[in-house]
Amino acid sequence: MNAVSRHLDARARHLLRSLIAQYIHEGQPVGSRSLSKSSGLDVSPATIRNIMADLEDFGLVAAPHTSAGRVPTAQGYRVFVDSLLEMQPLGEGELAQLRRELPTEAATPDLLGSASALLSQMTHFVGVVSVPRREEFPFRQIDFVPLDGGRVLVILVFTDGQVQNRVIVPQRPYAPSELEQIANFLNANFSGLRIDEIRTRLLREMQDEGARLNTLLTATIEVASKAFQDSGNDMLVAGQTNLMGRQDGADVDRLRELFEAFQRKRDLLQLLERCAHADGVRLFIGEESGFPALDGYSLVTAPYGVDSRVLGVLGVIGPTRMAYERVIPVVQATAQIISSALRRA
Repeated sequence: MNAVSRHLDARARHLLRSLIAQYIHEGQPVGSRSLSKSSGLDVSPATIRNIMADLEDFGLVAAPHTSAGRVPTAQGYRVFVDSLLEMQPLGEGELAQLRRELPTEAATPDLLGSASALLSQMTHFVGVVSVPRREEFPFRQIDFVPLDGGRVLVILVFTDGQVQNRVIVPQRPYAPSELEQIANFLNANFSGLRIDEIRTRLLREMQDEGARLNTLLTATIEVASKAFQDSGNDMLVAGQTNLMGRQDGADVDRLRELFEAFQRKRDLLQLLERCAHADGVRLFIGEESGFPALDGYSLVTAPYGVDSRVLGVLGVIGPTRMAYERVIPVVQATAQIISSALRRA
């Protein structure tokens, strides 16, 4: 339980829950009179005002300058999510929609692209998905095509159906027969392994061979080191325009800053990577992320992967005034479906 929440009695917790639920639904500061009607508590308006003042002293609600009502703070939302929120599992209809609209038989990029779009569609906010490095997937087959100028086209086919083309420039020109021999060696001995596993085995064989390193192994190590270079991370984003008109106090400059962050991706990717080893859903509310562009917004994430190995993180970015009891199950279920699909790849 949140440390602040432990200091709240049952009435204060009930009023905080009622205030946040009403604010999420209506988007307007909640006054004592309105709260006395909606909370269902048999207490006087004066008592409610006193409790509201206590909640404000704890930093859980604040009074905008233009209104006598109160709105939740980031800390108030945190108490709400951690100890007051009544979570409901995703309904069968929405689960069916996820299963129906996620192309689980498609190649991984198509599956993840659909996931970001569907997260946005179902929550009306921004769907984000970090894309695994290709090195995280076992490769099925490799082929080399010689090009002009000593360059070589590398065609990598992965077990999830993705095909990746890379152009490399080896240290020396290779004849087509040499490239065919290298491809045959890699396909016969390393198919079904991840690229990091291939690197490890090649290095071990190189050490085992020592001075007796044969010509084929030498050529394979040289070409493979370039062909299997780390491709880096990427992130898919869908539904950015859903945030327009939903600032809820976040000014236009902050929204512009967030849109620029979507374009740069690097900082958001680092934030998603921090969530990669979370035990299930992780939630950043407002300034909790330490990422200024997300002040005034919340990020709900869940990792996805195969056999206890995390491959990436997906989530939703929206205003702090979001229906967490709906967004969290959507994110959680999407991560589970993606993980199941990748296990079958």
